[in-house]
Amino acid sequence: MVLTQRSHVRRPTLEDVARQSGVSKSTVSRVVNGEARVSAEVVDRVRRVVSELGYVPNQAARQLVTHRTGAVAVVAAQPGDRLFLDPFFDCLLRGIRRELARHGAQAVLLFVDEPDDYARVADYLGGGHVDGALLFSLLPGDRLPEMIDRLGLPAVFGGRPLLRDGDTVHGHAYVDGDNRGGARQAVQHLVSLGRRRIATVAGPYDQENSAADRLAGYRDVLPGAPADLVEKADYTRQGGADAMAALLDRRPDLDAVFVASDFMASGALQTLRERGRRVPDDVAVVGFDDLASIAETTDPPLTTVHQDVKEMGRLMAQLLMRDRAAEGAVHVASEVSSEVSSVVVPTQLVRRASA
Repeated sequence: MVLTQRSHVRRPTLEDVARQSGVSKSTVSRVVNGEARVSAEVVDRVRRVVSELGYVPNQAARQLVTHRTGAVAVVAAQPGDRLFLDPFFDCLLRGIRRELARHGAQAVLLFVDEPDDYARVADYLGGGHVDGALLFSLLPGDRLPEMIDRLGLPAVFGGRPLLRDGDTVHGHAYVDGDNRGGARQAVQHLVSLGRRRIATVAGPYDQENSAADRLAGYRDVLPGAPADLVEKADYTRQGGADAMAALLDRRPDLDAVFVASDFMASGALQTLRERGRRVPDDVAVVGFDDLASIAETTDPPLTTVHQDVKEMGRLMAQLLMRDRAAEGAVHVASEVSSEVSSVVVPTQLVRRASA
């Protein structure tokens, strides 16, 4: 039997990159680690040599120097099965992943579904596995903001973190849509169409800040709307269908409905069709989110309030990376002012055939 010796290809080193770039090893290290104290011309030259040589940094050594893991926790305070069925969260996660990738970071998805999950997530977040956290779908009074404070971990929230009494938890950066303003646009549009008995399918306003804000926007325009024109649902398609049925049972004379999410609006349209109501002739319908996979494919296509969900995810990640840069760990050329702690993304009504 003949034994063949495996040939080993020598991996390029930091010294190789420095020699070919004509700079010091420390300069190469600063470029590789994204630090700010290097000219653009040198950065371009070093990166070109890194690409040509196929140099791959030693991640263990890099972590010792930078105190960074290259990972960011994305914490969803809801069951995973619901998360993956909702196109809103799919768009949000795509925006987060894209921005993190731009900074060489990887998302680690964590779920808080049961009370016991808090201890598990706290152990993971405090174990040095991640550089920061992005958190969303928190209920009012959720323990996660307090947990983040205790761990001293950089974090950005999706939506305003709320206390149990509905006040905003201060001291935390967040990204949110203009939920109240968008709801006002939706209801004002229905009023402009001459609709007079305008109902709303609200989200779980005792649990979700976005739902509470959208209901408040409805009431800003219709402060005297009777309680029987308001029905709460759970941001699911079936929840929207059931809520629409309950509204029609109570108020068969309603002639318009503002539905607080496109997902629920798709269910509401199904119920209206089953009840023989023509949209928009008998009942005009406006949704919220402008998720193309829903709003453009419903029958009829859905008039809705647009918010750039993917951009909201991207901004969450960008704010987090900016905070890490402020600690001196990395330099990020950010479109978000270093003086901004939170961002509210504007909304805009998109007219289609349903209203």
